[in-house]
Amino acid sequence: MRVSVIATVLNEEASVGELVESLLSQTRRPDEIVVVDGGSADRTLEVLRGYVRNGAPLRLLAAPGANISQGRNAAIKAATGDVIASVDAGVRLAPTWLADLLRPLEAHGGDGVDVVGGFFVSDPRSAFELALGATTLPALSEVDPARFLPSSRSVAFRRAAWEQVGGYPEGLDYCEDVAFDLALRRAGCRFAFAPGAVAYFRPRPSLRAFFWQYYRYARGDGKAGLWPRRHLVRYAAYTLGPLAFLAGFWYKRTWLALALAGVAYLYRPYRHLWPALPGRRRSDQMAALLWVPAIRLVGDLAKMTGYPAGVLWRARHGAPPQSRPVHVERA
Repeated sequence: MRVSVIATVLNEEASVGELVESLLSQTRRPDEIVVVDGGSADRTLEVLRGYVRNGAPLRLLAAPGANISQGRNAAIKAATGDVIASVDAGVRLAPTWLADLLRPLEAHGGDGVDVVGGFFVSDPRSAFELALGATTLPALSEVDPARFLPSSRSVAFRRAAWEQVGGYPEGLDYCEDVAFDLALRRAGCRFAFAPGAVAYFRPRPSLRAFFWQYYRYARGDGKAGLWPRRHLVRYAAYTLGPLAFLAGFWYKRTWLALALAGVAYLYRPYRHLWPALPGRRRSDQMAALLWVPAIRLVGDLAKMTGYPAGVLWRARHGAPPQSRPVHVERA
């Protein structure tokens, strides 16, 4: 079984070397690595060309201005593997990542499984990033393999499955991997979960960067028509919450109910964060604990502003197109 690992990059000179090193250190090395650059203005391509000169099985393509869906589709079209494994820039991979992803595909002799989702965990470098990872990422124990939608930072699938659904939806610049997963499920593709196939990625380094990340995710949901009920529940909670607070001046028990709701809302991130605190400096522990409520609030505000922007875009332009022309050349 020939396996191609694909990735898209844009201004990743600080992290792309770590990604390639982790790919070259796999216990089951990929037959090829295909990387599409979306128009980097830094030394990303120079770093990657260094690996090519040193004999790495790495192919570089340039697609200036391409979004991540276009970049992934271009990489897959250029790849020669029967199985495609996808990663994102800015991650490093566990040594058995690829072997663990491929095991369910190989176990059935070509039948039974079409898509294998790996797992991903936070790789924080600061107290804020530690809190952000705990707040936004699920714990492995919380994953339901039957319903898990893989992130394209850690997934493998058969080329035939990608062809069957027409590839990644190129009209989406964010949450494209969720739309791709849902298309695969609708097409009847069979999924498996590989918890040992771990990608370590660094969370956003600041509250501002996190806001824009989640704004764009939510805008992508609106453009794709995804999760309307989930977003409506959030609007309802933030509408009723202030009203309940005001009602507490007449009905004191309302404040108790709000306090309990707040505890429930923060329980899961604190449960994730608590085991990661031992061994860290006391100041970092306190900072991480204090960051959690702010991260929750800013994430919700980002989603509540991004989603209507996406819905408005969809109302004006219709459903995002499945494909768009993009110029690709050797880099």
